Amino acid sequence: MNYWLMKSEPAVFGIDALAAAPRQTTAWDGVRNYQVRNLLRDDFRRGDRAFFWHSSCAVPGIYGSLRVVRGGYPEPAEPRWYQVDVRLLRRFARPVTLSMLRQHADGSLRDLCVLRRGNRLSITPVTSGQWHRILELADHSTG
Repeated sequence: MNYWLMKSEPAVFGIDALAAAPRQTTAWDGVRNYQVRNLLRDDFRRGDRAFFWHSSCAVPGIYGSLRVVRGGYPEPAEPRWYQVDVRLLRRFARPVTLSMLRQHADGSLRDLCVLRRGNRLSITPVTSGQWHRILELADHSTG
């Protein structure tokens, strides 16, 4: 199983929209970066897990977790681009904010891609250790 962090602007598509979707499932499409396209095409598998990151908003951070229910497949309208289907697993009571991640950027979170300067990719890999540490932060978040 792989772990991922998937970014979206909540004004475009946020966790509320996913929660309201039929079966809380949707295609994660619209990615227009070749490096990320290749991840979707080559590395995403059914059963993978992902964090849902809200970007370009007042409080950037991780708002929940997802499960990949269909691995990479071509977008129907533009087949050179790929998409995956995701289902909401869990909406966090409080987000794991960017500032929280920075405060805990030791150990397994030290190399978390979203904490690196200049990281602009909308999807990045997460290690198993990072996945479990972030879930701990979500479970103990008091806002």
